[in-house]
Amino acid sequence: MNKVDLSTYKNNLSRKNQIARFLFTVIWSVFVRPLPRSIGKGWKRFILRLFGAKIDKTAHVYSSVRIYMPWNLEMHAYSCLAPEVDCYNVAKITIGAHVTVSQKTYLCAASHDISKSNYPLIVAPIRIADQAWIGASAFIGMGVTIGQGTVVGATASVYKSVEPWVVVGGNPAKFIKERKLK
Repeated sequence: MNKVDLSTYKNNLSRKNQIARFLFTVIWSVFVRPLPRSIGKGWKRFILRLFGAKIDKTAHVYSSVRIYMPWNLEMHAYSCLAPEVDCYNVAKITIGAHVTVSQKTYLCAASHDISKSNYPLIVAPIRIADQAWIGASAFIGMGVTIGQGTVVGATASVYKSVEPWVVVGGNPAKFIKERKLK
């Protein structure tokens, strides 16, 4: 029988990466988090861009959002990360135009390889296509693409990519119906 041996785990993220994340966390915590949610939109975008985020001038990020690596974040026109979204973007997370990622959602672009005894870090990008809506407290896993116009129901857990213009929900997320705009 094999054994798990976490004593051999090695963090493969560079010291430079760790320092940049530390600096970003301090600056975000001191100069952004205290701001009321309705002010400082341009300031938040400026801080994110300063750390390498590609963020449209119309995108909105709430002060309480947690972003792990801003240089792995891309947000298009009129996209929104709502209050308390956790953006664990060890790999790139792309949020399309006119997308809302609702409050307390967890975007998780990394995990660990459980087939190896030391659980090395594995990463894969997340892509949320234009006009999608991610409901409150949803979980979007690594390597997932949310199709254009798709709605992910509140508290859904998405582990596999989702087709365009559908509504999904549950854990794991399953097709509920097609989405049709009137």
